[in-house]
This record gives sequence, structure tokens and C-alpha cells, in this order.
Amino acid sequence: MVIWELFSILTLTFSFNYKLAYNCTDFLELSWQKGCNGLLLILIKKDRHMKKKVVIVGAGTAGLSVMRNLHRKRKDLDLTIIEPSDTHYYQPLWTLVGGGVFPLSKSRRPMKDFMPQGVTWIQKAVATFQPEQNELTLQDGNKVSYDFLVVAPGIQIDWNKIEGLTETLGKNGVCTNYSKDVVEYTWQTMKNLKGGRALFTFPNTPIKCAGAPQKVMYLAEETFRNNKVRDKVEVKFVSAGGGIFGVAKYKAALEKVIAKRGINTLYGHNLVKIDGLNKVATFKNNETGDLVEEAFDMLHVTPPMSAPDFIKQSPLANEAGWVDVNKFTTQHNKFSNIYSIGDASSLPNSKTGAAVRGQGPVLVAQLLANIDGKTTDVKYTGYASCPLVTSRSSCILAEFDYDGKPMETFPFNQAKERYSMYLLKKMFIPFMYWHAMMKGYF
Repeated sequence: MVIWELFSILTLTFSFNYKLAYNCTDFLELSWQKGCNGLLLILIKKDRHMKKKVVIVGAGTAGLSVMRNLHRKRKDLDLTIIEPSDTHYYQPLWTLVGGGVFPLSKSRRPMKDFMPQGVTWIQKAVATFQPEQNELTLQDGNKVSYDFLVVAPGIQIDWNKIEGLTETLGKNGVCTNYSKDVVEYTWQTMKNLKGGRALFTFPNTPIKCAGAPQKVMYLAEETFRNNKVRDKVEVKFVSAGGGIFGVAKYKAALEKVIAKRGINTLYGHNLVKIDGLNKVATFKNNETGDLVEEAFDMLHVTPPMSAPDFIKQSPLANEAGWVDVNKFTTQHNKFSNIYSIGDASSLPNSKTGAAVRGQGPVLVAQLLANIDGKTTDVKYTGYASCPLVTSRSSCILAEFDYDGKPMETFPFNQAKERYSMYLLKKMFIPFMYWHAMMKGYF
């Protein structure tokens, strides 16, 4: 059975990785020349000043994959990408970094490795936008003009919204997989815990990779069993949400995992304060507003998140602060030459790399049609995916659309824990990310 499942994975991997697309930088034009008899074929190369300028804000999964795809498909575009960081991280791997499977170094590569010749890289941060003038302003005050704009700066982690978190993060048993600076402390904490209470939180805001807060919990619980201390450790999931997962099929499967593993749950409670020295976490009841204190020996925090402040405060944002786009086309609802995908967009689905893989081809198709003065029927249906790691040898692969309807890739029930799906998460998806997606193949 596992061999057959792996064959299915390999078939789709190579099919995905070796898709080819051919585009020409030159074109032949039939032209009538005065004073000449007949038609001449003249090779005309498009000058740079004729190119449409596309500016991309952000070089995370969304920004880089769109840039590389546009660069691969259309040499007649003047591409600029704005990103201050010098390192690119494959953040989905941090679940396994925090679980002791990989070192952090496996998740990072130099940003320059993804910047092809002919693309302008502005290593600055954006301050604001002037969409009526087709301009944006950098934090150093310089302005950048564009014909078309793709906004993909990612999500902002609001560490300061939990009282006491910044003062105790990375010590006193307080850890998180959402920071490169302390993700390896998660593994140190779980492997050294000998007894007590291990709490895992989920906030009252949208977050990137909404499955990650429970994945680390399953890996920790497995670690406690492997270390022969499980009977001395209470494992508890405390979430501001109303359940373990939002899609019914996978929710039912995960509830069985929780019951089988003896994990306690408390829903409808949001983490608001941490006293690291005394190891007490304070949660607020969503309905009553009452404060509930929970003692801990290990506390894995999933911090609240939001759109970056420079997006919230810009003309591009909706009332909630996200880039205001049509959920089917990724085009801005007010400014027709602006597009957005990824974590900062208003697209109402899970904020994951797999979602970007579904959003990216739609954005590119819509953008290129706009550039060429055409229209396209290509639409985004809300596809998202979450490989829910339940141990170092099992995973549930959740795939679904806007309506919570499963959109499964493989010819078997993906709500079942499988070793093959763990290998997909551990090996095949990272391979596809670095060698296909980051080269412009969605």
C-alpha cells in the first residue's frame, strides 16, 4: 500500500516539476517597405522602453514564485521586486525544525539565488502606496513607479499583543515555531521536559499555516512518549477557535487523533498574558470575557497576526487591513492594475504556501491578460492544503476549497494518517518548493 502511495506522489512530483512553457523575446513582423518589391520578413526586437513595468512587493513564497513565473513566461516585461531581506526561508519546514527532525539551516537559502538576471531587486522596505499616481514610496523616501503592481509582503506577527510574551519568549519553557530566532528552542523544550503541563495555543486572528499550532503538539506528545514521561505530562490545546479544524472531514479525523493520544482541549479561550517567571498563562473567555489562568511547564505560543502596518494604513486595504482583492481573480477591487495573493491579501481562505500555488497561476493569467488588453476566464476556487503532521511517521493531508469541500489530489482517503503523506511533507514538498515553485513552476 505504501509503495503504491509513494508511486502516486512520485508521478505527480515529476509531472509538476518538469512542466515546460515556451515564450519568445522576439517576433517576426511582415512589413511593406517603400521602394522594394514584395514583402520582407524583418526581425524586430522589442526595446526596453516599450516594456510594461511590473513591480512586485515582497519576496516570500508568493512574491518570488510570481516573479519567477513572469520572468520565465514573458521577456517583454520590465520586472522589479522589492524585498529588504537577504535570506529566504521555507517556513513550512519549521514544524519539523521545532520537532527536532531538521536543523534550521535546512530551511534557508540566500535571497540572491532567486533573483535572475534582468530583474531589478530593490533591497528596501515599502512605506506606502500612491495608487492614483501608479507609485509607491520606500522607507528611505524614494519613489518607485509602475504600470502594474503585485502586492505580496506576507503577514505581520504581532508579538506585543500578548502581555509578557516578548520578555519571556525563548526561555522559561515559552517557545514558538513561528520565529526563526527561537524555533530550535521548541525542540530543546519538548525533549527536556520531564513532567508537568504542556500547553499549545491558537489565537483569535487569522494566522499563516493554521495547522501548525496542533502539528507541534502531536510531535511533542510523541516525544514525551518516546522519552517515557507521557504519564507525567498533561498535553492541552487551548484555542480561541471553536474546534480543532474548520473542514468537517478532517476535523472528524483529528478529533479521533486527539482522543487516541489523550490530549485535553479548551476552545473559545484566547491567550492574553504570560508570566514566564511563575509559568502562568492567562486566557480570556471569548463569550464572557472572564480571565482563566493555566499553569505550564512548556508553553508553545502561536502569536496573533495581521496584515503589515504599511498595508493597513494604505489606500489598498479593506476595513480589516488586508489588500482588498476579488477572491476569484486576485485583482484589486478599486485599482485595476494592482493584484495581490498570499498572506497579506483579503482572499478568504487558509494562508499557506499550497494556497499560493493555487493563487499564483490565476494572478499571472489575469495580470498578463490585463497587460495585453484581453480578458480571461481563469478563476481561483479557494484551493488550500495543510499537511497535518501527527507524528514523525504519519500525516493527514487536508486539501479543500473556499466552501470547505475536499479537493484531494491522491486516489485514496487523505483524512487517514499515512506514512506516505509524512514523506510527502518531509521530502517531496520541500523538493518541489526549491526546484519548481521557486523557479516559477506552480
